[in-house]
Amino acid sequence: MEKKVNVFLFGKKYQVPESLTIMKAMEYAGYQLVRGCGCRNGFCGACATIYRIHGQQELKTCLACQTKVEEGMYVATLPFFPLVKKVYDVEKVSPEAQIMMQLYPEIYSCIGCNACTKSCTQGLNVMQYIAYAQRGDFTNCAEESFDCVMCGVCSARCPAGISHPQVAVLARRLYGKYIAPKSEHLEKRVAEINNGDYVKLLEDVMNKPVEQLKELYNNREIEK
Repeated sequence: MEKKVNVFLFGKKYQVPESLTIMKAMEYAGYQLVRGCGCRNGFCGACATIYRIHGQQELKTCLACQTKVEEGMYVATLPFFPLVKKVYDVEKVSPEAQIMMQLYPEIYSCIGCNACTKSCTQGLNVMQYIAYAQRGDFTNCAEESFDCVMCGVCSARCPAGISHPQVAVLARRLYGKYIAPKSEHLEKRVAEINNGDYVKLLEDVMNKPVEQLKELYNNREIEK
């Protein structure tokens, strides 16, 4: 018999196997998840959750699909938190610091409390990438925020009302559009695809038996 732990889901006590994630523990306890469950693999950010362990004062944040239950865990999932999403045409904006002032002026109200970083479910240095955005350093902002899943927990904790994930998306779009070096081999491959150079090859692959496909995959040439 698998060891069970006591957890409190929305104020009600349950005993669940200790190997389960919070999300699976909720289903084990009888909850039917119809929203806030998304991809179930930690990529969509839909299952933002707060919890506290009995006897500890710290309020912790996590993604329910990635975090295992613990003894004495008090769990509450976060509802959708509205982020400020400005509308812009990436073809008409430019990678200059002024664009942040125009679209997301609230980032300059940051008081440096670091609540965003402390609450990030991905462990990102959120306050740092906002500092990069303030300076118009879109390259570092894009790099620092790359693993953001837009769960919105950072914004929910921000006293200045900053929509950190949307700021990060703008920085990554500006970086990808205007700053990132051109990938000539990628552009060449896209042109070849559009020209139909791989249609016959794909048709041949689709007609091969599964075992032969496995053999091709296992012995493929991997670019270094």
